[in-house]
Amino acid sequence: MADLIVLAVFLAVGYVFGRIAEKRHYKSIIKREKQYRHIAAISSRIPPPSQPADASMLVTGSVVISVDYFKRFLASLRTLIGGRIISYESLLDRARREAILRMKQQAESYGADKVFNIKLETASISKSAKGAIGSIEVLAYGTALIPVDR
Repeated sequence: MADLIVLAVFLAVGYVFGRIAEKRHYKSIIKREKQYRHIAAISSRIPPPSQPADASMLVTGSVVISVDYFKRFLASLRTLIGGRIISYESLLDRARREAILRMKQQAESYGADKVFNIKLETASISKSAKGAIGSIEVLAYGTALIPVDR
């Protein structure tokens, strides 16, 4: 009985604090996406010839986000019955968007207004012995073009 109470407390605490942290992070992401909207992130490998650039530079942005206890619990339940693990989808969405924002921030610090050949890499880290994900890393990288007139 005591074990069930401890489990219920961990789940409740994980849910409440996980939701608070996730909402704060999404608010921050939305605010910064508006701030860096002027920097184009383009997946095309080669910029069009009409894009004169004084220089180009590799820019990166990476983030590691931990999985909260509640999401880990929901994901372990989902593995029993199969299907989408929705609790991890928001985690990956936040990580991807954060990594792209950090890459754009670095591009802006170099005076670039476009980033070409955007690539994303993901990795799960801190796996437990049972294979449960502890945290994920997303790395965004591309080639920043620094305009001639800057």
